[in-house]
This record gives sequence, structure tokens and C-alpha cells, in this order.
Amino acid sequence: MYGWRVSVARDEKPFKQQALPTGRLARFGRMARLASGVAGGMVAEGVKQWSKGQRPSMRDLLLTPSNAERVADRLSEMRGAAMKLGQMLSMDTGDFLPKPLADALSQLRAEAHTLPQKQTRATLKSIYGPDWPELFAYFDIEPFAAASIGQVHKAQLHDGRDIVLKLQYPGVLASIDADVDNMATLLRWSGLVPEQVEITPLLNSVKEQLKDEADYELERNYLRSFLEALKNDLRFWVPETVDELSNKQILAMSFVPGEPIESLEYADQAIRDSVMTALIELLLIELFELRLVQTDPNFANYRYDYESGRIVLLDFGATRAFKAKFVNDYKSLARAAVAGNASRMLAAADRLGYAIGNTDGPYRDLILEVFNIALEPLSTPGVYDFGESDMPQRMLALSNKITEHKDFWQVPPAEAIYFHRKIGGMFMLAHRLQARVPVYDLFQAAVKS
Repeated sequence: MYGWRVSVARDEKPFKQQALPTGRLARFGRMARLASGVAGGMVAEGVKQWSKGQRPSMRDLLLTPSNAERVADRLSEMRGAAMKLGQMLSMDTGDFLPKPLADALSQLRAEAHTLPQKQTRATLKSIYGPDWPELFAYFDIEPFAAASIGQVHKAQLHDGRDIVLKLQYPGVLASIDADVDNMATLLRWSGLVPEQVEITPLLNSVKEQLKDEADYELERNYLRSFLEALKNDLRFWVPETVDELSNKQILAMSFVPGEPIESLEYADQAIRDSVMTALIELLLIELFELRLVQTDPNFANYRYDYESGRIVLLDFGATRAFKAKFVNDYKSLARAAVAGNASRMLAAADRLGYAIGNTDGPYRDLILEVFNIALEPLSTPGVYDFGESDMPQRMLALSNKITEHKDFWQVPPAEAIYFHRKIGGMFMLAHRLQARVPVYDLFQAAVKS
């Protein structure tokens, strides 16, 4: 939604415009040119290294920073499933990817090209008809937010309402399966993803998630669900849908004011604490009460309205409905971590679908340590001071150790990936805001039943 990426002032850094290839052959052609560019980069790097008397391996030639940048740039141009897969690989397997590739793919979390104005107008015409400008008193043809699935425009209706329209890139839905399969082939062929990283479950999850995110009617239903669930909670502000202008390809919503949530790092401690307490409490409510979690942790999906003191919630495209079994098993895992019961933690992790290694083996000990650190805020009575915590550094150190156990490591179960991404995003925001939150008490209240 418009929370995907908050644009800077246009005179500072305008969006890059790039026509979007919509046909299957056109998109395959882009992928083929990417493969050709990677191969050309290998040759150039090989000549340079050999001229210095060095004998680089094939893997070294593939994993140059220039080749990694080439991959990231092409995915940003293509958008859609190709870009989304790059984002997910960066976030979910970044510690297992070569650093040049991980660094390059991380750019995809915040950057996307936008459509040229001509293609934007043609897309709006195909959705609303040739008289589409007459629907609005004002329409800004320049998007102010952009991501892998679509871009967002400001507009005003004739009755004076300020709205935003989330416009889906043309051809995104039809390209999902082919894009993901082509990306998988390229990543495996090039060696840019190590052989020990089994990404098939992640690929299937990307296809499923992208098809859901490309269904704007589904997102509209999720938005309504959150609006209803939070209608009496004055801490939050959720946009309302403009149904007469919405369909599967475009989602119209009321414009909600607010400043970037990160701006709160300059606010009083009490405000930072209360905002993060509300957001972490909402996360627990989403999982344990609603079983409906907005899984995208992008900071831009949260804004703060200083006038009303309310937290603005944006972008429900990545919302997932979690099965009762996952919720119950995760509740068991968290309770066991709080109680310090290792055997119960491992049993719950096994039921969730994690590879937990051999009995009493070093990998199993590492997995336990990972969960203990990740759930540390839930296990700490009193107030957890995220600003003073070194949890991110300890998690990174453990991730490096896990890479030594290539025979055991596998991509975690899809539902856990999405939920842990949300947890990680909330904890990162709490660290950014130097917030102090009674996470233990919030967890106990959420699982008291």
C-alpha cells in the first residue's frame, strides 16, 4: 500500500521510471539478458584476475559485486514475483547467501522502479475506461510510493475526500509462476544461491503469497477485518476502503495523515514506550486472537499522527490467516521458552516443521539457543529495554554458527518465516526507538486462556 515506501521530496530523489515488461516472452527475455550479463561479467572478471596471475574459481567469478548488483538492478526493473523473491531471499536466507548478493538484494526492500506516465495512464484506462480522469477532482500521475506489486497515487474525489489508489502493475498476476521458476533456474544455474540452501519450499510460498497479494479484493477484505477488530481501540487508525473505485487490480482507500514511525526516535521516552507497547500487543492479538497477521515488517507500513497520538496501520496485502495448529504449536513453543523447558521447546519446534537435528547434537543446542534469544523479550519479567539489548548481534553470531551445519539447515516452514519476519520487524523498530516494553506481561495476557 502507500506504506510500502514513503517517497522523498521529488526534487531530492525522484523515482526511477522503467516500462514494465508484461508479456511472458518479454519477461523471459529480460531474465535471459540477465543471465547473459552475469556470464559476461564472469568473463570480464576472469580476464582481470588472470592478467594479475590469479586463478579464481568459477564461484568467485560468479559472485562478484558487479554481478550481484546486475541481478538486483534487473529484478527492480521487472518488479512482480521476480523482485519479491529477491526481497525474500535477502530477508530469509541473507545470512546464508554470499555477502555481495545479500547486500545487493537488500536494496530491493526499499527500491522499485515506477511505470512511465504513459503506461500508468494506459493501465488506469484499462481499469476504469477512457473517461477515468473524470472520476477525480484531482489525480497525481506521479506515484508517491512503489514496491514489487504496484505503485500508489494521491487523488481527491469530487466530494472533497482525499484518497490514495494502490495501482497494480499490469501483468503481475499472470507472470508469477513463470517469474519464480525462471528466477529459481537462474539462481541455481549461476551458483548465486549455495547448493545446500534448499529454496523449493520458499519458492512455493512466494508463489502463493504473491497471488494473494495481487488480489486486491482479498486485501480489501483483510483491511475491513482489521478496521472492524480495532474500531474501538483509539491507539490505532486504519484507512477505510472506497469500494466504488476498488477491484482486483486497484485498491482505493481514504488518505490517513501521519509521519514516518521512525520519527518517534526524537519523541519523549513515554511516547516511544507507549507506541511500541501498543504495536507488540497488537502483534500478539493478531496471532493468538485473530489468527490474522499482517506479516510485512517494513517500517513504512506504520506511521504516527502527532495531532491525535494514533498509530496509522498501512498495507494489508501481506496479511496471512494462520491455522489453529500453527498458533497452538507456537504458543507451546513460546510458553516452553518462558518456562526454560528445553524438551518442550524442541517438541513444539518439531511440530512446527523445524529441522532440529540429532538428539543431544550441537545443531540441536544451536536451535535451542536461537529460540531462546529470539523469544528473550517474552521471557524477561518486567520491562524489556530494547535499546540496551544486544539481541541482534547475538542472533547474527548464531546464524554464522548454523552455516557450519549444512547437512541440517533448511528453509524454515513458510508460516514461521512470515511470522518471524513480523516479530523481527517489531523488535527492530523497538530497538530503533530505544523503547522499553513489558513484553512478558503482554505475552502472559495474550496466552492466559
